[in-house]
Amino acid sequence: MQEYSVLLQPVITEKSVRMQEKGKYTFLVRNEATKVSVKQAIEQMFGVKPKDVRMVVLPSKKRLVGRGRELTKRSVTKKAIVTLKKGETMDANKISTKDSKKK
Repeated sequence: MQEYSVLLQPVITEKSVRMQEKGKYTFLVRNEATKVSVKQAIEQMFGVKPKDVRMVVLPSKKRLVGRGRELTKRSVTKKAIVTLKKGETMDANKISTKDSKKK
């Protein structure tokens, strides 16, 4: 799996923004992603070395949608919480890859 395809998007919520002040960044990742692949992707894209990576599997949810109250099901998703060393920061919204450096 290529590094840039492991991370799907950063999670931007009130809680995740508060955690960024403490050096913890949250990303949605592919379901096949492992701690090692997330760590390599962070090193490749942001140029920082993570201290710790924690994975959280979010269960699927059922919900009612529309006026007919149709029952739909959200799929299982996975989050990665990346902890950096004290004093290190990264901008989770700016992702740099090898391809973007060439342009």
